[in-house]
Amino acid sequence: MTLRFTIEAKDRGTPARAGVVASERGSFRTPAFMPVGTAATVKGVWPAQLREMGYGCILGNTYHLYLRPGHERVRGLGGLHRFMGWDRLILTDSGGFQVFSMSALRKVSDEAVSFRSHVDGSAHILTPELAVEIQETLGSDLRMALDECVAYPAERREIEEAVRRTTLWAERSLSARRLPDGGMLGIVQGGMFADLRRRSVEEICALPFEGFAIGGVSVGEGKELQRETVERTAPMLPADAPRYLMGVGTPGDLLYAVARGVDLFDCVLPTRNARNGMMFTSAGQVTVKQARYKDDSLPPDERCGCPTCRTFSRAYLRHLHMQGEMLSSMAMTVHNLTFYSRLMERAREAISRGNFGEFMKESLGSGIE
Repeated sequence: MTLRFTIEAKDRGTPARAGVVASERGSFRTPAFMPVGTAATVKGVWPAQLREMGYGCILGNTYHLYLRPGHERVRGLGGLHRFMGWDRLILTDSGGFQVFSMSALRKVSDEAVSFRSHVDGSAHILTPELAVEIQETLGSDLRMALDECVAYPAERREIEEAVRRTTLWAERSLSARRLPDGGMLGIVQGGMFADLRRRSVEEICALPFEGFAIGGVSVGEGKELQRETVERTAPMLPADAPRYLMGVGTPGDLLYAVARGVDLFDCVLPTRNARNGMMFTSAGQVTVKQARYKDDSLPPDERCGCPTCRTFSRAYLRHLHMQGEMLSSMAMTVHNLTFYSRLMERAREAISRGNFGEFMKESLGSGIE
């Protein structure tokens, strides 16, 4: 059995939809945010806490797990789920974004990407076939085809070449599959060029993937171009498969994309920003290092029932952050991830009622960014 996607409700006024992604291991409801667990851990939280927050799928990073501790070692220790103590679904990316972000350390050809490890400088070659092998060896449930991601800005000819190579690698990724379980998602590229996006959609969506992702956004283009690209691209993706917007973003970004029919998201913002002293709340962002929170006895978000908001004040969290205490990052990460999970839950409820547009307008009007 491969990945299954079922649409359970559609909004009346927008393309937003609510559904279920299911595999042999289990299922989770969409639209859904997937916390990023780069090195087989979502920084600052236990797996049990993620389950309590309602998460059904988290993301692992192929590039980092390939380098340390190694995919074969993970398999020898029972696979990625047992290794990290997570019994729900895991999506692994292909490693392509990490490799392509190290422009000074890699060289790209149609055959492969050769790169040097950021850890020790050792030389490696990543092919579409190896990316699939690593993910299957890890035992993830959703796997990504290797693609070529290009940062913004870039010349048209560079984007066009990336579209061509992404299709070539997508075909090779599908041919490299050896295990029948789980599912594989293809990635659409094309930069900010509408015709190249359409070409990539047509080529990638003609292939037998179980889902499709919008790649090559949030790479320096700014919010306006990002949202224009999502608005153009999402409706072109197959309606009967999950649509995944990679690496995006803020709560407002998520709501905007859900309104365009996107189902899945991942981003480091809620965990990274927590480590930097910033929390997302129903009334906007709270950055505790600001002096105005020195004597603030309020919880981070009066409308939130997470353990952090039930226990700590903004003043105390500011104190922890200024002292460099690890509890600061842990507590604020719990809050941010709870906020994201609850936002997606409320989005699903609004879609089921048919009033997602009203929910989105109300949420953005209250201060959510």
